[in-house]
Amino acid sequence: MKTLRDVKVGEHAVIQRLHGEGALKRRIMDMGLTKGTEVYVRKVAPVELTVRGYALSVRKGDAENIEVR
Repeated sequence: MKTLRDVKVGEHAVIQRLHGEGALKRRIMDMGLTKGTEVYVRKVAPVELTVRGYALSVRKGDAENIEVR
């Protein structure tokens, strides 16, 4: 299983599945990170993404709960 944390800077990925429960999963979804969404990794400390046309920073711990392809 590849997670968002495994994606290198400059790569694109598509969200496959969200792991986690309750508030954590809801917070990730509220940020626009839902199944089928393409993301572009801009930097990794914290994980900085371009998603749906805007910049988003995600904690590394949260990135481990986002499965991608």
